[in-house]
Parts: sequence; structure tokens; C-alpha cells
Amino acid sequence: MLQIGQKAPDFTLPNKDGKTVSLSDFLGKKVVLYFYPKDNTPGCSRQACAFASLYDGFKAKNIQVIGVSKDSIASHVKFAEKYNLPFILLSDTELQAIKAYGVWQEKKMCGKVGMGVVRTTFIIDEEGNIAKIMNKVKPDTNAEEILAEL
Repeated sequence: MLQIGQKAPDFTLPNKDGKTVSLSDFLGKKVVLYFYPKDNTPGCSRQACAFASLYDGFKAKNIQVIGVSKDSIASHVKFAEKYNLPFILLSDTELQAIKAYGVWQEKKMCGKVGMGVVRTTFIIDEEGNIAKIMNKVKPDTNAEEILAEL
């Protein structure tokens, strides 16, 4: 289980353009790293749109927003185009970062039990340490809460 104050696990994943992005690329900047279950689902779409609508506020504070899911690059391209998402979306089909951050957990939906991504947001400080962990966040208010806090 990750703890506040510890070094955030580094990772290298492809973005929607197929270019590799590492968390360590953003040392010197605060990073809002949010993990979400699936592109184009109601909650995930609302969360992404909330980050998009407040993106200028994050940019003004020199904060990088990164969304991660296990969806494919092609899925991220469609998702970003459909909702005009200006921030980085990373494809983690092998669950590299998802497992490193402990967000791959047992979930119950419609009476069925299975493994999936639990919606979680991490704030990473300029030195690459975990400054805050927000578990089971609400998609509609997550971005606003973070921006107000930072």
C-alpha cells in the first residue's frame, strides 16, 4: 500500500499519440495522476470532462494532469477527441502503473465480483513524492476539489 511521503512509483506508458511518457518526465512540477476504470463510461466521462473544464486552472498553477486506464491507445484517441480532452491520457494495458499504485482491486458490480480499476487520484509533488491519495473519488467533484486544494 502506497503512503503519503513516499516516492511515487515511476512508470513509462504510451500516450494517445503512441509516444512514451514517464512520470519522471515531470520532476519539478506537481502532477495530478488519476486512475479511472474505462473510457466512454458515464462516470469516467464526467470525471475527464471536469478535469478538461478546469484544465486552464491547473496549467496556470504549473500542474500536469495525467489520466491512466487500461484502455487501448485507439480507445484513448476516440475518448480524447469526443470530449476535447487537453491533458495526457496513458494506456496501461499491461497494468504496470495500475498495479504499482495498488488500484487494481476486487470490485462488485451487479452482484458479480471481479478485478478492476478503483477510481483513485494521487497528487505527486515536484520531487516525485506522493503528497496526497484520494480513494474512491467522486467523478463530478474530484477535479474541483484538487484545484481548490492546490
